[in-house]
Amino acid sequence: MNDDNTYNTAVPQVINVAVIEDDAIIRRGYVRLLQADDLFFTSGDYGSVEEALSGLETNRPDVILLDIQLPGIKGVDAIPEIKKILPQVQIIMLTVYETAELVFTALKNGASGYLTKNTSFSKIKEHIKEVVRGGGVMSANIAMLVMRHFQKNVNSPLTKRETEILECIADGKSRSKIATELFIDPETVKSHIKNIYHKLDVNSRDEAIKVARKDRYI
Repeated sequence: MNDDNTYNTAVPQVINVAVIEDDAIIRRGYVRLLQADDLFFTSGDYGSVEEALSGLETNRPDVILLDIQLPGIKGVDAIPEIKKILPQVQIIMLTVYETAELVFTALKNGASGYLTKNTSFSKIKEHIKEVVRGGGVMSANIAMLVMRHFQKNVNSPLTKRETEILECIADGKSRSKIATELFIDPETVKSHIKNIYHKLDVNSRDEAIKVARKDRYI
């Protein structure tokens, strides 16, 4: 008899995969590449969560590749809704966004993995097999982001949101890109940056990054 906690190394003869991605070119690319491999079967591809919810219960995929930034219901918010329909489905987030808040929210909501869209397709296929076996998957840069989060100075004067914004700044992202990724207004980002400079007693992005890294605030 197998222990419930035993890692399942078996992979189904054919893995049923659904893709939820609003960019039609990217979505069709995933479908085409999956269908070229006999191990995978694509039971559905959808441009939005709303469209997918009507088909997932019928198609019952083993794994869903889910984009975070979608029209209507956002991918990260859709995870609990999908899990209500298919409690056993494995959900892998595919995204261009690399912020600690999104990673932890996705995992907390029930995602089995979090990969960036620049992950090679051969690795994505391996990651699909990994989550079917019961494992969890992350891109290397996402794993590093998570590790850095737990290594931060607990006495940081910055709020959680200010820390996220400063991490984005350190990654070279513009104010408008930060606003898009964190789903906030650009003026709100500007206000947070002003508060960051004040708290760290600096006058520029470079100074803020230098001080934050030295004191392990990011």
